[in-house]
Amino acid sequence: MRVITPLEALPLELLRQRSSTKWRKYGDDVLPLFVAETDYPQAPAIREALTRAVALGDTGYTPPEPGIAAAYAGFADRRFGWAVDPARVRTTCDVMMAIVELLRRVTQPGDRVVVTPPVYPPFFDVVPEAGAVVELVPLVDTGAGWELDLLGIEAALVGGARAVLLCNPHNPTGTAHSRQTLAALADLAARYGATVISDEIHAPLTHRDATFTPFLAASPTAARVGYAVASASKAFNLAGLKCALIVTADDVTTNVVRSLPDEVEWRTGLFGAIAAVAAFSPESDPWLDSQLAALDVNRALLADLLAEHVPGARYRIPDAGFLAWVDLSALGWGDNPAERIRRDAKVAFHLGPYFGAAGAGHVRINFGCSPEVLAEAVRRVGSLVG
Repeated sequence: MRVITPLEALPLELLRQRSSTKWRKYGDDVLPLFVAETDYPQAPAIREALTRAVALGDTGYTPPEPGIAAAYAGFADRRFGWAVDPARVRTTCDVMMAIVELLRRVTQPGDRVVVTPPVYPPFFDVVPEAGAVVELVPLVDTGAGWELDLLGIEAALVGGARAVLLCNPHNPTGTAHSRQTLAALADLAARYGATVISDEIHAPLTHRDATFTPFLAASPTAARVGYAVASASKAFNLAGLKCALIVTADDVTTNVVRSLPDEVEWRTGLFGAIAAVAAFSPESDPWLDSQLAALDVNRALLADLLAEHVPGARYRIPDAGFLAWVDLSALGWGDNPAERIRRDAKVAFHLGPYFGAAGAGHVRINFGCSPEVLAEAVRRVGSLVG
């Protein structure tokens, strides 16, 4: 068995020279563990590709065939065992923009779209941006994890909901939905004439003890009723470069995507396309494995740190990603404990209520950092525990 050395995060003094949101929103006295940016050095293949582009002055418009479709198909095959047809891949600016454009095609103004909180906050915004209405069907807390409420989703579809906005793996809980669950969701969508749009941006960060099932690969029915939206941005820290993929697996859905205005594809950033090709190449696989090894260490470390310094915190180790969903309700710090933590402990976590009503009393913690930074952040929070 190959031993994988965990990737080391960059030192704080270097990270604070970055100009992104994570390092500019708050002052240098605050440890930022909120927004979904990681603290690792860039993958060498990406760094080299972008450096070459800058040296060439390659800063023009994105070409029609930048190579992303073939690169992603290869990546999906290697990492997920999923056969993607490159001819069924189209790009755009980012995942949320892709979802808006798809919702505009598969719903009519005023139609209801199922959203499953606690969930990534922009989900609540993109539905009305597309002219539809959010219908909330919260995840079910089983005591051991989170699951889609299939009975609740069916009731929404029976009541006329026209689409389901899926997060797989789920943000913020890190849940990788099972093939059985996804196939059952697809059956419901087919039965009631609805569409499933699956945000799969965290899929490359699925940990070794879990399995990511692409929605379109869950069953033949899922391939017919679904659209997948993906990006290299979370796994490879490329959010600022603006490139996402829309993937289909059926002639009808493929034709819907091909009917989108050319401007949807023109919004793809050239640097995003160049970086995505490098990210999805086999050359970047060792870097991704090394990052996953580092995140594996941190997701377990966080459990130990919380148990030691913040007794009463409730945290389940996620299946995927670098985000932890932590329930601090038992501490009595109110519906939005991140506010007190930032003010009094100088640690910025994401605000639980932003993820929906189920987020009251919760925080989301980004553990894509060094173990030392994570430990210091939790110790600071622990200093507030009476």
